[in-house]
Amino acid sequence: MSDRSIPSYEVVVIGGGPAGLTTALYTTRLGHPTAVFEKEGGRHAMVDHVHNLLGVSEDVSGQQLATHAVDQLEHYGGDFYPDAVESVSMPDDEEPRFRLESTHATVDADRVVFATGFRDRSPDVPELERFTGRGLHYCLHCDAYTLGDGPVFVLGHDEHAAHVVMTMLNFTADVDLLLDDREPVWDDETATQLEAHPVDLVDTAVVSAYADESLEAHEPPWLGGLAFADGTEHDYLGGFAMYGSAYNADLAADLGCDLRDDGAIAVNENRETSVDGVYAVGDVTHGQNQTTIAIGDGAYAGLAIHKDLRTFPKSVEALDEVDSDGDGVPLEAPGSPPDLRAQMRCVRDLETHPGLREPSPGRD
Repeated sequence: MSDRSIPSYEVVVIGGGPAGLTTALYTTRLGHPTAVFEKEGGRHAMVDHVHNLLGVSEDVSGQQLATHAVDQLEHYGGDFYPDAVESVSMPDDEEPRFRLESTHATVDADRVVFATGFRDRSPDVPELERFTGRGLHYCLHCDAYTLGDGPVFVLGHDEHAAHVVMTMLNFTADVDLLLDDREPVWDDETATQLEAHPVDLVDTAVVSAYADESLEAHEPPWLGGLAFADGTEHDYLGGFAMYGSAYNADLAADLGCDLRDDGAIAVNENRETSVDGVYAVGDVTHGQNQTTIAIGDGAYAGLAIHKDLRTFPKSVEALDEVDSDGDGVPLEAPGSPPDLRAQMRCVRDLETHPGLREPSPGRD
């Protein structure tokens, strides 16, 4: 039996990146009590500039985008918990369907959405990680444009690194593949391709990174180049570290969700997992590392969850259950809870009477 002292939601989203917040925005505006848990800003919040998002200036950072999205969610009546979810379980009783335990809260949910993303595996090069987003990058499709027509490196020794370095030739003629004193693990076909492309392979270990002294006023600093074990240094405009990703799928796996061979959460076209009532969106399902794709995932899931949860239209079978005696029992409408309907009226009043709107205090 459900504990009335525990907050209950129709939808709880774990992860406050573009995918999770888009899902929550859809379900909230479609009339479903929704909460989002985000521990402290994930991978997307660390991005200094959001790229390829139509209508959004690249002056906008991931954190600014997330802050605006949370404000939107709360404006429409959703709840935001700045908290880390530690477990998701299915109690033995029929209600609640799911119980989520976080560091500071416990909530119940009818549907759960994992939007937990992934982690890049960092290069083992002293000082290099501090230049993340300012010379050290992980997403070719996001940042190749930034590094066009300059000296660029790719750190890695597998098939993916080899193909990334060849792809960079579409943007610059000066690109090095840095093996960092490791044996390459690509196949013969890739080796043949590399030999035919104007790419320099550097075997020597990379021992450190240094800042660009011409940008002394830039804080935090921008990458200037890399130092090698043989005592040489090479100035680079920037580059990519290609050592793979680790999906944040432990909570989903503990709940029984199927994972793909690479560790991502397996989902269908509606972003449903193998566990009924559980969805997954964004990078934790594919690692595409694209804001726009993550937003699209969230929209797909939000619509799918709404179709799954909405009260109307009733099926013929459901109508028979409601009117089991054949007495023509009238249906009770509307299907959204009173507090969300009250918020709908409030938002509508603000949109039709802009003078009622108060200045936003912003978010720390």
